[in-house]
Amino acid sequence: MRASARRRAALLFLIWGWLLSAPVFAGDYAAIVKDAELALQDEEYVLSAEIQYRLSPKATDALKNGIPLFWAVNIEIKRQRDFWWDQTIAEKHLRFKIQYQALLNVYRVRNEDSGEGGNFSSLGAAMGALSSIRYVPVLGKSALADDQRYAVGVRVVFERELLPLPLRPLAYLNPQWYLSSGWYIWNLKN
Repeated sequence: MRASARRRAALLFLIWGWLLSAPVFAGDYAAIVKDAELALQDEEYVLSAEIQYRLSPKATDALKNGIPLFWAVNIEIKRQRDFWWDQTIAEKHLRFKIQYQALLNVYRVRNEDSGEGGNFSSLGAAMGALSSIRYVPVLGKSALADDQRYAVGVRVVFERELLPLPLRPLAYLNPQWYLSSGWYIWNLKN
């Protein structure tokens, strides 16, 4: 009896772990890649994208209490193959941070890679600045062959791992913290 009880407990534990790790959609609270394109500019492909960020009440409260929120915009270019998995040709990750500074009563948006940023008097203006990505170099034209097919994907990942330690367990269990987008994919014509 003990062995079967242990097996049942182990099975329940595995099912419970799987359910907790399964994707949960936040419904109205998530990032959405509205539009993205890769354009050739001076022998280099550059990305421009429009992203809509929809913060949940929990994320908005945390932000207003001084907790910075981080998102990574992941860009992938893959060579499409018929009989094998697609081959990743290029990957780029852009990390953005938004933080409310109560002393100055401003929202600060910062590109963590380039160090560029700005201060905004309202959350709406800050999110608007965060939403637009313009002319980010991704890949040189010479890296792509003319006779191959390529797909480009862009997604936004909310980085819960960068939340303060006491908040992380709640962020993994509460759907209001599932603020990532799905992949926005299109075929690249070179």
